[in-house]
Amino acid sequence: MKKAVIATGGKQYLVTEGETLNIELLKADKPQVSFDALLVIDGDKVTVGAPLVDKIKVNADVVNEDKQADKVMSIRYKAKKRVKTIRGHRQHQTIIKISTIA
Repeated sequence: MKKAVIATGGKQYLVTEGETLNIELLKADKPQVSFDALLVIDGDKVTVGAPLVDKIKVNADVVNEDKQADKVMSIRYKAKKRVKTIRGHRQHQTIIKISTIA
């Protein structure tokens, strides 16, 4: 079973074929996107890129665009000073399904 490490949105993900993933919002016009592999695991053989693995692309299908993640709350509180601020943030995400590692 092939596995690969891809980088998108400032994060790295370990992916396999057929896996569904939530990543940060991509401005993709096409229903398919491709990523460069940083590392490829094929059984016992491990190939590490410097910084990318040559001739390996990870192709993915866009399932849903502009989904929002769960709300993250940020609280600022100072005791005995009547200071309390609450802020919320919901990150926009894209759902992709990994089709091939080739």
